Amino acid sequence: MLSKEVAALLNEQINKEFYSAYLYLDISNYYNDKNLNGFSNWFKVQAQEERDHAMLFLTYLHNNNEKVTLTSIAGPDKSFADFKAPLAAALEHEIFVTASINNIYEEAAKQKDFRTQQFLNWFIDEQGEEEKNAQELIDRFELFGTDARGLYLLDAELGARTYTAPSLVL
Repeated sequence: MLSKEVAALLNEQINKEFYSAYLYLDISNYYNDKNLNGFSNWFKVQAQEERDHAMLFLTYLHNNNEKVTLTSIAGPDKSFADFKAPLAAALEHEIFVTASINNIYEEAAKQKDFRTQQFLNWFIDEQGEEEKNAQELIDRFELFGTDARGLYLLDAELGARTYTAPSLVL
């Protein structure tokens, strides 16, 4: 049985993951409006991943006989001055999500909730990958994105990204 504290944090994480999907859809829309369809695709796929992360937290709560409480999801309130700004916002957001998951892990450890810690291990690994991908995208944009041809090629490459469902088994 989950402690009230851990269950509450897991419920909050569902909202954060759905907000992440909203944020990435907003970024996708920004790039779509700028005719950078590859960047748009990359963030649309990212939004799908975040939605699935929310569903994994929801399923975990259900599997532990905990009530899921869905709350309002705030709309993204970011505006972007240039093509790089959404990339920086995405990295900043991933760092925020990592801190949130680490906080849940810390509370689970305090409660000696080993099952939740084991569940969260996948997300901790995933967040390491998410931060790495976000930083690499910034690095690649800085390297290639200021040149029109480089931006065109990077956009084409990002357009090839396809969605892959998460591999976590509950």
